[in-house]
Amino acid sequence: MNELTQRLQNADEAGVFRLNCELQRLHAVAAEANVPLLETDLSTVHSKGEFLAALAQAIGAPEWFGNNWDALADALQDLSWLATPAYVLLLRNGDEQLGLSSAEHKIALQIFDEAVAFWKSQGKPFWVFFC
Repeated sequence: MNELTQRLQNADEAGVFRLNCELQRLHAVAAEANVPLLETDLSTVHSKGEFLAALAQAIGAPEWFGNNWDALADALQDLSWLATPAYVLLLRNGDEQLGLSSAEHKIALQIFDEAVAFWKSQGKPFWVFFC
């Protein structure tokens, strides 16, 4: 097992990051770690509703997902429908604001940070990568 694969499985290192390796490398490391990539393309996202819909699709959100910030926070701290040793959320092709207003972007980042902290408390890595 290589160093990146081990790091991907380490809850203490998990967090929200801009991807600093090639996308193919992340796919290979995730496959080696047996961790699926919850991946979405944000190139056509220009609003909060489109952002939430893209993330709901990426995580396979259940029917109760309400397309609001609270539902996103709840879903990212549940993920009971995914049996995986770690979570890797990959947001591709988003602009610096992820297609959101400045205020909405801050909310999204806060939700990601809270999900990382929650899963760390459970001993499970939760990663968010932007590229």
